[in-house]
Amino acid sequence: MKNWGFKMYDYLIIGAGIIGLNIAKNLKQRFPQSKILVIEKENEVGFHSSGRNSGVLHAGFYYTANSLKAKFTKEGNAALKEFVKSRGLQLNECQKVVVATNDKEVEGLEELKRRGDINGVELIWLDEKQLSELYPNIKTYKKALLCPSTATVNPKEVTKEFAKVIEEMGVELLLDCKYISSNSNVVSTSAGDFQTTKVINCAGLYADNIARDFGFSKDYVIIPFKGIYLKDKKNESNLKTNIYPVPNLENPFLGVHYTLTVDNESKIGPTAIPAFWRENYKGFDNFSLKEFIQILYYESKLFITNAFGFRSLAFAEMRKYSLSHLKGLAQTLSNKKMDHKGFDSWSTPGIRAQLLNKNTLELVQDFVVESDENSVHVLNAVSPAFTSSIPFANWVVEEHVLKSK
Repeated sequence: MKNWGFKMYDYLIIGAGIIGLNIAKNLKQRFPQSKILVIEKENEVGFHSSGRNSGVLHAGFYYTANSLKAKFTKEGNAALKEFVKSRGLQLNECQKVVVATNDKEVEGLEELKRRGDINGVELIWLDEKQLSELYPNIKTYKKALLCPSTATVNPKEVTKEFAKVIEEMGVELLLDCKYISSNSNVVSTSAGDFQTTKVINCAGLYADNIARDFGFSKDYVIIPFKGIYLKDKKNESNLKTNIYPVPNLENPFLGVHYTLTVDNESKIGPTAIPAFWRENYKGFDNFSLKEFIQILYYESKLFITNAFGFRSLAFAEMRKYSLSHLKGLAQTLSNKKMDHKGFDSWSTPGIRAQLLNKNTLELVQDFVVESDENSVHVLNAVSPAFTSSIPFANWVVEEHVLKSK
């Protein structure tokens, strides 16, 4: 193992996901002479949620006007499209349709339209006939919402491009470098010790654990949820746009939907299955007894108290392991013209790092960052963090990195 000694950095960023990379980019643009190091425990960037998400560039109409998500999603959608186009990456401007199945869901559509209007997001009402003319294999009840600005990208490709950009700018990126501990302004890693003026923790699934080393995340713990899609690789379904249901706005999950990828592949999902350790992707891979005990403790509390309907959510999500059941949920959004025979293989699983308030047993819906003059901790960067990454990183730098100096 190489020991890198005590080389001094102005900023040391833990985690080379899309948030960590964008914070590095933002800092280097502001301070070209600064010495910045990004460390990543995997042998590539975007190995976890940044490279395993749906790739959907959300528009910003789900979120209440006073939330950080509302503030950053619309701006992030435009900024990420501009970045993707400027770097010659794949972009599918396939839009999105949100459909209803009953009168209550029509009320939900109307709430989404109100939020979209407040947040400045274009949404277009379609009646059943107009929807059928645009997309013959989609059905709705009375009316639907069309969102023109929704698009899809390849998330791993985009994340890797940000890594390429920061290295071009002179930021050091060190892979296979796992955070171990910190002592004052010295960070110990699997590749040696580094001295830094400020630590910026963007460690995703492990952000809360690292934050506790610095005295933060006292009220929070990360609970992992496993997301899997059912794929139609050749798009035999002839999907032309993303199709979403009206979500339950009381929890952070958007429900089973159809996604059209940049490669013209159609997908059904995702699941939001409670996982039992942080990298519980498949079988007993990456099993951690300590994580298992911690997460089982909190999931048991959620199950017993049925906080935010966790009990029914857990049972409902476990059923989605059934291919036919998952297809059936999606078919409430489409009609008989949609061919589902091609949906026959599972995607690579992803894990959603969802922050839980330990005191209230609520899933935290908005972004959460805690900081002082020595460190910054991005604790909750759930969807649409990928879409929001550019303005979100700018906000983290302005409100937490610079103001706490």
